[in-house]
Amino acid sequence: MFEIDPPIIDSPHSQTFIQDGVTLRVVIFKLEEDEGWTLEVVNEAGTSTVWEEPFDSDMTALNAFKRAVEQEGIEAFLDDDNGGWATIH
Repeated sequence: MFEIDPPIIDSPHSQTFIQDGVTLRVVIFKLEEDEGWTLEVVNEAGTSTVWEEPFDSDMTALNAFKRAVEQEGIEAFLDDDNGGWATIH
C-alpha cells in the first residue's frame, strides 16, 4: 500500500516580500497533524532558508522573519557559497 502524505496547511501570512530591489518568497506552513508552523524564505535564485524550530503560530513565524530582516538585513537571505540551501535559527 501507498502511504499518503498528510495534508499541508498554507498560512495566509505567506507572501512576497520586496525590499531594496530584492524579492523574497516567505512561505509559512504546517502539516495538518502538527501543531508547529514552519518558516521558509526563498530568494530569487531559489536558495531556501528554513528556521529549524517550529513556531506556535503563523503570525509568530512572520514576525520572526521581519525581525531577521530588521536585525540582519535583507542580505542575510542572498546567495553565498552554500550550494543553494541555508538554515538559520
